[in-house]
Amino acid sequence: MNRLLMLIACALFSLGAPATASAQRVAEADQVPLDFRRTTLVVRDIDASLAFYRDALGMAVTYDNYIRTPREATTDEGAERSLRLVLLRSNDVYVGQIGLMQYFKPDRPERPERSDTELRPGDIVLVFNVKDQESVFARASTAAGVTVGEAPHLVTYPGYGGQGVIRVNFASVYDPDGHYIELNQVLDALPGGN
Repeated sequence: MNRLLMLIACALFSLGAPATASAQRVAEADQVPLDFRRTTLVVRDIDASLAFYRDALGMAVTYDNYIRTPREATTDEGAERSLRLVLLRSNDVYVGQIGLMQYFKPDRPERPERSDTELRPGDIVLVFNVKDQESVFARASTAAGVTVGEAPHLVTYPGYGGQGVIRVNFASVYDPDGHYIELNQVLDALPGGN
């Protein structure tokens, strides 16, 4: 039962955190044997993705390199394989990072374009907690290639242990590659928050 409550709490926490909340390490007695390090997104145009994640959302670049095979190849002409990998962080240097990866060689065909914006099995949802939703949403929603899912509006979720509700200013966009992004500002304190 405790594991079920922890999973529910983690799911609700992923909805966002109040402006005063910050990431906290789980107590040692409650830790599991892994850390979720990073989500890497394969993208069509890494510069357009950087304009969204770095410039519009405000993430910081921690790594930006071309990776070629063989490793001694210094250009794409001399390489069998070539890609660019950029890592970005929000407020933790180890977990919760985003990777952006663009393949250059060999050429990889794109997946077919989606004809709708309904979430389906196999899709991912990236949830960002924002302190100033108005300005972040304004930048994100006007970035090149971005589609607005839902403009900011108030939603409520059941509170922990059935007590009250958690109010969230919810907003969503699709990044230049169609990944679903939530930009949430939680208005009520969550358990473990500051």
